[in-house]
Amino acid sequence: MWLLQVAVTLPKPAVREPVNGFLGVDQGVANLAVTRDGAVVPGPALPGPIHGNGHVRSLRERRHRQRRRLQKKGTPSARRVLRRLSGGEHRMMADVNHQISKHVVREAERTGRGVALEDLRGIRGRVRAHRLQRRTLHGWAFAQLIAFTRYKAARAGVAFLLVDPAFTSQACPDCGCVSKANRPARGRFVCTGCGLAGHADHIAACNVAVRGVAGWAVVNQPHATGLPSARRDRESKPPASTGGS
Repeated sequence: MWLLQVAVTLPKPAVREPVNGFLGVDQGVANLAVTRDGAVVPGPALPGPIHGNGHVRSLRERRHRQRRRLQKKGTPSARRVLRRLSGGEHRMMADVNHQISKHVVREAERTGRGVALEDLRGIRGRVRAHRLQRRTLHGWAFAQLIAFTRYKAARAGVAFLLVDPAFTSQACPDCGCVSKANRPARGRFVCTGCGLAGHADHIAACNVAVRGVAGWAVVNQPHATGLPSARRDRESKPPASTGGS
């Protein structure tokens, strides 16, 4: 068997201005990703054998039960099967995250928007989950989806931004009301201020999109203080001459 490894350097395009705002994406365990446009992925929008979020969870649960049964058995044949199965779940989730990130970046590129995701770094240390839910939470690949989306957006010249995830599913994107009472059920959102109702994950994606627009304006705000800056002084100086007199 012959293996060929080829290194390819792709040009990095300039990031285009998100003239039509941001495509917000809410990440979760019940729904892996829900976009501002209301698309739930994985789902019919993605090709392949994965038919939805419930299918992913059932596959992971089946793999977990199979590993536990083989580990309890402890025979040489069981260990051989464990070695053969090792990495299978990781490869499946990597493939799902690749498909999700590709779909999100393509949709943002097609509509002239940027991509905004929640900054979920350290989420496992902040969230208190029930004992029966900890394995599901700690095994979810939030950081991988963020990394895949980031590099795909950079390759396509699409603006990418991470926003604060606090209260995205409890805040109303229309009136700004933030309350726990806005979430009468896990998947339902009803604003106690203006009455806006919808799926909680979709409302969270709308809030992520709004925060993406605000965050992009802050990041690209021109420096207008007029105060001296060592960095600006260095950048304004012409390059030193290397030729002789």
